[in-house]
Amino acid sequence: MLNLPNILTLSRIFVIPIVVATFFFDSPTMRWAACGLFTLAGITDFFDGYLARRANQVSSFGRFLDPIADKLLVAAVLMLIVAFDRVHVWSYLAALVILLREILVSGLREFLAELHVSVPVTKLAKAKTTVQMVALGFLIVGSASPTWIPAEMIGEVGIWLAAVVTLATGYDYLKAGLRHMAATP
Repeated sequence: MLNLPNILTLSRIFVIPIVVATFFFDSPTMRWAACGLFTLAGITDFFDGYLARRANQVSSFGRFLDPIADKLLVAAVLMLIVAFDRVHVWSYLAALVILLREILVSGLREFLAELHVSVPVTKLAKAKTTVQMVALGFLIVGSASPTWIPAEMIGEVGIWLAAVVTLATGYDYLKAGLRHMAATP
């Protein structure tokens, strides 16, 4: 059950309280530490699946926990950047769209799993995750970035781009889910 891919997935969950703590001790060092931890967690998101497939260690535990770890990490950081004013008020909507889509997709996956229907992750959804992770990294650092890097602007544009793609991928998942719901008595 505990193989390297699953350990990488669990590490994403275990890093969340540390990232949260860095927000309460705000300093440039803590912002960069949070960004580093968040970046490492994002990298594990790529490698856990890659290693599981490559080493033929795909497990039910990993398939269950991987999306949960992703959603917990993203949700925690979204709430933190809003709570600690690392994003402008007008970007609260983008953060909310991303958060609501994550909940919607989780619910749909759970429902469809009961029907023994698998909904594969699309390339667009993977691109959304990448844009989202990069944007959140910039927003974590925010004003602690060097003046020649407009981290706040890059993060704000990125989170809105991720929100738009989130709507598209969320619609795709919802459409697939509704198709199966209509076919189920």
